Amino acid sequence: MARVWFIGAILAVAFWVFSIVDCAVQPATRHRGVPKGAWIAIVVLIPVLGGILWFVIGRRRLDRGGVQQIAPDDNPEFLRTLGNSDQDERIRKLEEELARLDDETDGPAPDSRS
Repeated sequence: MARVWFIGAILAVAFWVFSIVDCAVQPATRHRGVPKGAWIAIVVLIPVLGGILWFVIGRRRLDRGGVQQIAPDDNPEFLRTLGNSDQDERIRKLEEELARLDDETDGPAPDSRS
């Protein structure tokens, strides 16, 4: 039975520390109800219950506003900002060099007579 209490205490402390860190790193605009300092005090002074209150009541979810986020490689605005002309030119030159190397012959085939 002592092991169960010990493991429970470790989990409670881990949750408590996680709650404190999460509350502290969130911007003030994501705190609901009371100011950020008050939420940190609640989480610190009421260890497990404060963390539960923080995640249920105090933490505001990000409001995406219906806007779908696009990955950078799919975003045309981001791709326009990249200087691809140098890279395209370099790729073109490498392809030409590869084609030239493929066209070269090594001379006549060696004689297979013994």
